[in-house]
Amino acid sequence: MTDQLTPLPPTRARRLPRAFTPFRHASYRWLGTALLLTSFGGGVWVVALVWEVIRIGGGASALSVVSTAGAVGVLLPALLGGVVADRVPQKLILLVTTSVELAGMALVAVLSFADLTQLWHLAAVAFTAGCAMAFYYPAYSAWLPALVPEEDLLAVNGFEGMVRPTIGQALGPAVAGAVVGAASSSAAIAVAAGAYLLGLAVLARVPLTAVRRDLPTPDREAGAGGAAHAVASAVADMREGFAYMVRTPWLLATLLFASIMILVMMGPLEVLVPFLIKDELGGGPGDHAVVMACFGIGGAVGSLVVGSLPMPRRYLTWMNLMWGVGCLPFLAIGFATAVWQVAAAAFVIGVLFSAPMVIWGTLLQRRVPPELLGRVASLDFFVSISLMPVSMALAGPVADLIGLQWTFAIAAVVPGVTAAVAIVWARLPADELAHPLREEPAGVSP
Repeated sequence: MTDQLTPLPPTRARRLPRAFTPFRHASYRWLGTALLLTSFGGGVWVVALVWEVIRIGGGASALSVVSTAGAVGVLLPALLGGVVADRVPQKLILLVTTSVELAGMALVAVLSFADLTQLWHLAAVAFTAGCAMAFYYPAYSAWLPALVPEEDLLAVNGFEGMVRPTIGQALGPAVAGAVVGAASSSAAIAVAAGAYLLGLAVLARVPLTAVRRDLPTPDREAGAGGAAHAVASAVADMREGFAYMVRTPWLLATLLFASIMILVMMGPLEVLVPFLIKDELGGGPGDHAVVMACFGIGGAVGSLVVGSLPMPRRYLTWMNLMWGVGCLPFLAIGFATAVWQVAAAAFVIGVLFSAPMVIWGTLLQRRVPPELLGRVASLDFFVSISLMPVSMALAGPVADLIGLQWTFAIAAVVPGVTAAVAIVWARLPADELAHPLREEPAGVSP
């Protein structure tokens, strides 16, 4: 089989900015293109789905039903997704999950054009798409190290950190809004499905790679008690991934810190900022859109900058400190007297929230054993999403109890303190020096 990791001649590679060096590899050119298409389609779908709910006469409660169905779909199989990613070729998982999402979009488009859509249709499709996402993320994360060499992983994660806010959270929703305004939500859903269809076709061009794990023979055999054995084996795999997390200080400390950070900051960002803009600053939906756009643009800038630089020598320390310090602008939001101040603070939060995500993704792909990467990625995914709804549910009552300013102050200060505790408790400075990751990509000028 052709070695998909073979780079182009050095003379051509040197012309590429560091953030785009992974595109030297044909396999990642296909995968990166598929990511662009599906990110765009996903951004269109999110907005089109909202307007489809409205088209059939639904309100906020109906939209909440659909959103909750999607969230439950993601959470239920999140840990199982990692087990599957470590046992099944990741390309096959991505092909199946993308096909499932495409089928759901196509079905809703047909129902919408025929004016047959009902709320339960949308909830069922959202739930199914959520389940697909739970399998997609661990498989994607576990597949990347098989497609690009280690020295290009930081650039890959930087590029992808730029794609999601710009294409998935900005361009896709903007196109969806334009299509809904000019035509209908039905047409916008069809656009999303078309983007996914193209993404699926491009994804099929990526070479199939073997699972980087030697499975024992019984796991490949079916026989008497096969179903019971499969369940027991899956549970054992989950237990193995959890045990690895517990006995790996840098991983455990960072995940615990990230859990606390998400708990105290996501609710204020998603729930309280709109009310701050409306009630305290006299703004409206347009002002909120500007603030969230600044957060997304900041994320894209932070991801691109980190992806364009070598891995920091003190990668664990810098990663956790950026997350911790990156929440301090919530103080400025809490005491803001104008919308532009909130927007500027959101931009800084976006930069310092997404930049360390690039380091984190690379760190998992380089330091976690390949045979465990899917399960560790699913644990990371589970931690990231499980506390978001809790944070959003608590934000309002806490703000009513202690006030908006104190709630934003907690979001600003607690992550920094927790980051410092994690760095000291897990002895991260000594760990990162004992396991250096900084190296220059071959054939690329720094």
